[in-house]
Amino acid sequence: MFLALRDLRVARGRFLLITLVVTLVALLVSFLSGLTAGLAHQNISAVQAISAEQLVFADSGGDPSFDTSALTERQVEIWRAAARTVDPVGIGRAEAVGSGAPARVALFGARESTVGNRAATEQGSVVLSEGAARELKTAAGDILHLGERDFTVAAVRGDDWYSHTPVVWMTVEDWRSVSPRGGVATVLAVSGVSDAAAANAAARTTATSVSGSLDALGSYRAENGSLTLMTVLLFAISALVIGAFFTVWTIQRTPDIATLKALGATSGSLVRDALGQAAVVLVAGVVAGLGITLAAASFVGEAVPFVVTPATTVLPAAALVVLGLLGAAFALRFLFTTDPLAALGAAR
Repeated sequence: MFLALRDLRVARGRFLLITLVVTLVALLVSFLSGLTAGLAHQNISAVQAISAEQLVFADSGGDPSFDTSALTERQVEIWRAAARTVDPVGIGRAEAVGSGAPARVALFGARESTVGNRAATEQGSVVLSEGAARELKTAAGDILHLGERDFTVAAVRGDDWYSHTPVVWMTVEDWRSVSPRGGVATVLAVSGVSDAAAANAAARTTATSVSGSLDALGSYRAENGSLTLMTVLLFAISALVIGAFFTVWTIQRTPDIATLKALGATSGSLVRDALGQAAVVLVAGVVAGLGITLAAASFVGEAVPFVVTPATTVLPAAALVVLGLLGAAFALRFLFTTDPLAALGAAR
């Protein structure tokens, strides 16, 4: 590392430029990762809150969809005979009026066994998500107007969203009275199924896992696919850009490397020297980019759906460092084949 550290001090301008590029790439990747996770949370967090082995959709002739599924009482009875536990879940949208201006909310009718303490335990009462309480300016004990009925807000719990709409939890019976869709449930949360294929055939339904059901929400499928593709492309671009930088820099160091090889330096030691230099630049740039992202996330607050977790910060940062080192290592492949005398002659 002696030569590598001296290069960093002597050629400060060049390495600052490379570090700045790495910082910008790290900023883009980490911010996009946090934004992707934030948008996904505001799309599917209410569905992810459902506790079940499978979700059952009404078969509409195409792919399962939360927007079109409407189960009948007969379909529910068939599944009750085929599974250990079957809980109906109703999903819809409505305009709610609280203490503030009217707001569009997502209505989830579910039981406590399916969604835990989010569920309303009594008819005529609702549980608001934090987003719904904020938009409706309504707190526990207030009255919420939905459709032609008034409901008492029993509690405000959780930050649950459905298709970028804050969630209002209620009993299944209340959901049936205010939802305009029809049917006794939108989906069934089932566990302990003995023969899912037979039950699907008999009831004309489609069963899938909770994670697999996320594709039944069209907005999530399109949004998450586009953002994930952008993130992957950024990772690929970062490896190419960093590799190109170190390729040029390594070519410029050819006389120094040839001299070291002529003096007896092994190819392995030269590779460690160059990769150590690249690691210093990568870690400095990635840490700076990640720091800017965390600072920006603290300032944007609730204005932007942004999630800060190890998966959106530490993981992308580590991946950038690894990809950068791979790009730098590719630029050093000639160290194993370069003849020091030929390199010195070419330098003259």
